[in-house]
Amino acid sequence: MELRKILVGLKAERNRIARAIAAVEALDSTGASVRRGRPATAAKAAPKQPGKRGLTPAGRRRLSALMKARWAARRKAAAPAPKPSRGRRRMSAAARKKIAEAQRARWAAQKKAAAKKAPVAKKVEAVAIPQGE
Repeated sequence: MELRKILVGLKAERNRIARAIAAVEALDSTGASVRRGRPATAAKAAPKQPGKRGLTPAGRRRLSALMKARWAARRKAAAPAPKPSRGRRRMSAAARKKIAEAQRARWAAQKKAAAKKAPVAKKVEAVAIPQGE
């Protein structure tokens, strides 16, 4: 592709130089120089440069589908294999009973420690204070 661009550029440069030579020869008043080869009108017509080619909407959709499939395959190949799940682990009835008994024992110990720490306040009888005296 690059070689084609270089070739097109060189041909355009050649045509530009040929036109410049023709212009300088036309300025020569003696008319001694005679141009050989192609006529001057053929030298003036610059070759058309190839335009950009585009994709048709159908071609764009086809290319999009191919690329999506390619990237999906690449992601699938790169994804780590999922670990096999062992399912939900369940506790046996005996283990559940053992844990419940231990928790009840902790609660009882906490209640006993709290009772020892804060003694029960004695009831104080309310004494009526006469008002207005």
